[in-house]
Amino acid sequence: MAGAGEGDAGMDWQGGAIFRPVRTGNTFEETVERILEAVKLGVFGYGDRLPPERELAARLGISRETLREAIRSLQEAGCVESRRGRYGGTFVTYRLPAPDLGELRRAVQHMGGELEDALTFRMVLETGAAEQAARRELTEDQRDYLQRRLAELEAAGTEEYRRLDSRFHLAIAELTGSPSLAAGVAESRMRLNDLLNAIPVLERNIEHASHQHRAMVRAILGGDVAGARRSTEEHLAATAALLRGFLG
Repeated sequence: MAGAGEGDAGMDWQGGAIFRPVRTGNTFEETVERILEAVKLGVFGYGDRLPPERELAARLGISRETLREAIRSLQEAGCVESRRGRYGGTFVTYRLPAPDLGELRRAVQHMGGELEDALTFRMVLETGAAEQAARRELTEDQRDYLQRRLAELEAAGTEEYRRLDSRFHLAIAELTGSPSLAAGVAESRMRLNDLLNAIPVLERNIEHASHQHRAMVRAILGGDVAGARRSTEEHLAATAALLRGFLG
């Protein structure tokens, strides 16, 4: 993976949509939330090392002591572990739970009317992100980055599929060059993340999604703004239909 900001000053290859400066007065709580988002949305997977303490604290705009407190809390929760030594650091130990339709239905009941709101919010943001990415004059590094995210997703097994799917969608948002839009896409994904992860990963659905993902990438890299919007809208509508189907 390229270094943060490599090839484009507005592009952060390691989670810029999430690891942005903390803005609220609850710095400890928001720091915990940001790191959990990065893990749950697949920016960092099981066994990955988080960025060095100095770098992560600078990205979040917090003190290193606040970051250490947040990491200790996440370590107690079993989400990360700290290792000493030359190859030490903070490593992800969180694993996505196995798909569970019962949990899916309970989560939807808890959301109530928020589900349709979350799906609409995602549709508006991600179609807009795809359009903007298609409008930009992307660098070779950025084009290669999107193609790598797609290749990783297509090569993923069922255990890794949801995590790498999140990374793919976040990559498109990052390519817009708008930190605010990328953060909004990350937020909308988090609202639906537990529901999406609870859907069983079926081979036929993966094949269908793969065709849609390729169409999205072709349109974005080809500068086809209308095609980028259309293919993204079709993909998100299919995902929403699948979600509603399992609920029915």
